[in-house]
Amino acid sequence: MSKENTYFMYFPGNYRWSAGFINMLGSAPYGGSDIGELHKIGQLLKDKAPEDDEAWFDACAKVADGVREHGRKFEDAGHRYSAAAAYLRACNYYQMAERFRTPKDEKALKVYKTAVDCFHRHAKLTDVNIEIVEVPFEGGSLPGYFVHAQNAKSKRTPCVVFFDGLDVTKEIQYVRGVPDLIKRGISVLVMDGPGTGESIRFRGHYLRHDYEVAGSACMDYLEKRDDVDAKKVGVVAISLGGYYSPRMASMEPRFAACVAWGAIWDYYATWKKRIDAKFRTSLSVPGHHITWILGVDTLEEALKRLEPFRLDGVVQKMRCPFLIVHGAEDEQVPLADAQALYDASGSQDKTLRVFSAEEGGAQHCQRDYLTLVVATMWDWFEDKLKP
Repeated sequence: MSKENTYFMYFPGNYRWSAGFINMLGSAPYGGSDIGELHKIGQLLKDKAPEDDEAWFDACAKVADGVREHGRKFEDAGHRYSAAAAYLRACNYYQMAERFRTPKDEKALKVYKTAVDCFHRHAKLTDVNIEIVEVPFEGGSLPGYFVHAQNAKSKRTPCVVFFDGLDVTKEIQYVRGVPDLIKRGISVLVMDGPGTGESIRFRGHYLRHDYEVAGSACMDYLEKRDDVDAKKVGVVAISLGGYYSPRMASMEPRFAACVAWGAIWDYYATWKKRIDAKFRTSLSVPGHHITWILGVDTLEEALKRLEPFRLDGVVQKMRCPFLIVHGAEDEQVPLADAQALYDASGSQDKTLRVFSAEEGGAQHCQRDYLTLVVATMWDWFEDKLKP
């Protein structure tokens, strides 16, 4: 069987487009997509060249426009739940359109803002209690959503802080399983950290190695809420977030549990290999995305900025329970990096869960079997935060 078949690549030979498409497809159980709408995107891209990111942008945005219009009509007719569902999917398509477009020109930022507006419409109309929040941060704030727990047994509930990755956003994260986590009586604070989402696009917060500053800001914020048990706050982050969350949990002792959704060990080394290969490797975004997210002009400057993005010497300080989930055939980050992270962690309660090709979930961050990894992680949080 070819690798394309093994990996279920929608666009054979085009890793990046296929990864983006499968990310959208996998979000369906959480309201992020519909197969009929995705098929429209696929048909628009059928004969396009793999490097034609303008075509990707146009196809995803065109379908998003149509879905947003459905939402508007439903809302005007007084059907809030139909409208909420449509706005959520439109948001996902808009953001997946925009993620390959760097540097972020006016066209990209306009689509991104439309995506956020769609999510805000969803939050207003859905029956899930989604609070749009601002977390104080270095004289300004970081944007987030506080998604209230369902089925709670007490006023103060456990909470999970959910950070993004290199090219993920709080809206995309929401359709990576948040509606399932709140069912367990656990609230979720979904964040755009420095270097991601609205934080970089509209607020100038570039990617930084000391991500515990953002983690501590979230803990300070949650400690002031009267509906959160601040002694039972976990942290999870996805993809490059496999660097963020272990660093936060190692440097900020108030976190009670940590999940690395996809491991990172030495991010400098990861990008050095990619740059040396002239980006002829498996990447989820265009190679020059790294310069934009770091706020530099050259790859040489990017590598210099990435030098401290290493977890050796940091995760040895971790004391809370730690779960690492990783795909056995992850083409972006090798399994050896997950093993190194596991071995170095100072936690006495640590687990490395590797997803195989046979069971599914072997791709980067389990994009090929999202429901399985979500159940695995959220059950683990339930066990650690609600024993």
